[in-house]
Amino acid sequence: MAAATSVRFLEGELRTYRRQWRASVITTFVNPILFLAAMGLGVGSLVDRGTGAGVLEGFAYVTYLAPGLLAATTMQIGTGDASWPVMAGIKWVRSYEAAMATPVDVRSIVTGHLGYIALRLLFTAVVYALVMVVLASVTVGGALAAVAPGVLTGMAFAAPVIAYTSRLDGPEGLSSLFRFGIVPLYLFSGTFFPASQLPGWLEPVAYATPLWHGVELTRAAALGTGTTIPAVVNIAYLVVWVGVGTVLARRGLARRMVT
Repeated sequence: MAAATSVRFLEGELRTYRRQWRASVITTFVNPILFLAAMGLGVGSLVDRGTGAGVLEGFAYVTYLAPGLLAATTMQIGTGDASWPVMAGIKWVRSYEAAMATPVDVRSIVTGHLGYIALRLLFTAVVYALVMVVLASVTVGGALAAVAPGVLTGMAFAAPVIAYTSRLDGPEGLSSLFRFGIVPLYLFSGTFFPASQLPGWLEPVAYATPLWHGVELTRAAALGTGTTIPAVVNIAYLVVWVGVGTVLARRGLARRMVT
């Protein structure tokens, strides 16, 4: 029963997205592609003329940047889909309340919504992988190999953010999450340059973030490079974020919705 109701909730999310997908095209696809072109090809040409190649393991900057930007993009999408839509389902549209008037329960809502996010991440990552082949000289095999760690990275953010959102009374906390959480991670977790180039006190902080582990995995998969720590540790770390986040999301939403 739980699996069936989760699938039904997922189906409802997909039907909603089918009517609203045009609104997400720019943020999901156009912005990352333009960013890769601007930073990778534009700024990257300046980096490649200097001493950057040694720091970037011998790769052109656009090639080095592309896998990291894939992980950062999935982080943003996972966080976005786990924040405002969840707040709407709880407080504004009250679609969660409507769903729970049927056999759908809190567990099914969380599982179904995470399943929807996973499909969104998969589609976005595949499209972005093809863009990497065209703009960043990444091989087709390498680009596709980066899809799975990219999706895992997005899920490592989505599950805890659902838990966080379920405990908020208003949208102010979501704005703070993006302003003080997601944007700094985007800039300082190895996406644009190696975390080893950060100030000594900030480097361990970067290593503790899920995005750094995701960037490590996507870059290693796409470019065939090694990882700072064993890849299995990176994977396990992200899986823990997904698992713990899912448990907390169920508890938080149950506390909020079940009276």
